[in-house]
Amino acid sequence: MFHSLPSGLYRFVVVIVVLSGSVCAEAGDAGTGWKAGVASVVITPERPMLMCGGISKKPSEGKIHDLHAKALAIEDSKGTRLVIVTLDVAMIPMSLRKEMEEEVARRCRLAPESLLLNASHTHSGPETRAKRAVLYGFPPEEIQRIRDYVQWLKGRLSGLVERSIANLAPATLAYSCAKADFACNRRLKTPSGYTMRRNPDGPVDHDVPILAVRSPEGKLRAVLFGYACHAVAFKTHKFCGDFPGFAQAYLEEAYPGAAALFMTGCGGDQRPYPTGAMSSAQQYGRALADAVQTGLKSKPRPVRGPLRVALEQVPLKLDTPPTREQLQRQAKSSNGIQRRRAETLLKELDENGKLRTSYPYHIHVARFGDDLIMVALAWEVVVDYSLRLKAELAGPAVWVAGYSNEIYNYLPSLRVLKEGGYEAGGSLLSYSTVPARFAPSIEKTIVDKVHELARKKQPR
Repeated sequence: MFHSLPSGLYRFVVVIVVLSGSVCAEAGDAGTGWKAGVASVVITPERPMLMCGGISKKPSEGKIHDLHAKALAIEDSKGTRLVIVTLDVAMIPMSLRKEMEEEVARRCRLAPESLLLNASHTHSGPETRAKRAVLYGFPPEEIQRIRDYVQWLKGRLSGLVERSIANLAPATLAYSCAKADFACNRRLKTPSGYTMRRNPDGPVDHDVPILAVRSPEGKLRAVLFGYACHAVAFKTHKFCGDFPGFAQAYLEEAYPGAAALFMTGCGGDQRPYPTGAMSSAQQYGRALADAVQTGLKSKPRPVRGPLRVALEQVPLKLDTPPTREQLQRQAKSSNGIQRRRAETLLKELDENGKLRTSYPYHIHVARFGDDLIMVALAWEVVVDYSLRLKAELAGPAVWVAGYSNEIYNYLPSLRVLKEGGYEAGGSLLSYSTVPARFAPSIEKTIVDKVHELARKKQPR
C-alpha cells in the first residue's frame, strides 16, 4: 500500500495522517536515529501582480517583508523520507501540487506520498489561481502574470526540496504543545443566518503544536509550529506574511541559524480579533513566537521512528447539482462572476453529458513511530475536524493541520453544512466551478477513512 499507489491518484485534496499503533521504535529514547535537512528560499514576486485577499482589484505595491518557502526533510534509519514545505502564500493550486510531484520525482527520486505542501494563507500574498482570476474577469495580461509566477514558483520549490535533502544530517526530533489565544470563531448566528462576525462562544483550537529539530549536540536547527487561524490581521497592497511571517522572523531572530516553519491549522472559520493595522499582525506574531519559545523550554517529548508514508483516495460526494435550466438562467446574470461560472458549467455539461457528482479526496499517511499523529487536510478546513480528530485518534500527540497540498475553497464539517453560511458552501457556489455543495456525508467519509488508515498495519 505505502509505495505502490498509481501516480494518477495524487491530486486535489490531501490528508496527512501520522498513524498511531503498535510499532517498535527503531531509535533510542532521545528521539535519535533521524536525519534532517532544512532549506529556505525567497518567493516574493519579482514584479507587481494581483494579490490574493479576495483577489484584489489592483496589482501589489511593493513589500513589507519578503515571502519565503522553507523545506524540512526528515529521513528515518531505513531511508524513508518526508519533506514538509511551508509557503507564505494563500492558495496552492492543484496544478502546482501535481507538477511538483513530477519535478521532485525526477530531481530527487521523492515519491508523491513523501511531499507535503502547506500554505500560511496570508491574504497579503500573490494570487496563484489563474482559473479563478479568469472567473473574476481580470485582463489576460494579469492572468498570464499569475501563470508565470506559478511556474517560477515551481522551479524555486523544486530546488528548495532538492537542497533540503542534500542537507540531511543526523538529528533528534522532539514534540511539545503550547497555547495562543488570539484566534476566535468568526461564524455568528443572526436572525438572517450565520454571518462572518466574531463569535466568542464558537469552537476554537488554541493549541500551538511544535516539532523541534536539533543536532546530536542539542543545537536547534529547525522548529516547525502550527496554529489554527486565518492570516488576515490587516489589509495591505504590499506583500507580507501577516502574523505567521512575523512569528517566523521573530523565532529566527531568537535562535540564530535555525529555520522557523509555520504550518497552518484548521482555521477555515477562525480569525484574529481585533484586526486592522500592521501592529496587530506584529502583535499576534509575537504572541505566537512567545508560545513556541515556551514550548521549546517545556521538556519536549522525544519523537522516534520508524517513519511510514502513504497516499489513498476517497470521493467526497456533492449534493444535488444545478439543472441545465438553472444554469441557463444564471448565464444571463448581470453578475459577471456568476455568469462566467454558469457558462463554464454549461460547457462541462455539454462536453460530458453531466456535471461531476464527487470530488477526489486524497489521504496522505505518515507515521512517526508511536510518538506523533499528524493530520493535515487540504482546502480551508473548519476547526471541527481538528477538535474531533484530536479527541478520537489514539496516541501521545496529535497534530492536525489544514491548508495542505491543494487549497481551492472551504472544507465544511457536518455542523457547518447544517448551519449554512459562507464556509458551508456560500463561497463554493459563488466563487468556484464546483457545481454543488458537499453532501452531508463529507465529515463521516473523511473521519472514517482516517480511522481506517490509522488501524492498518505496516507491510512486513
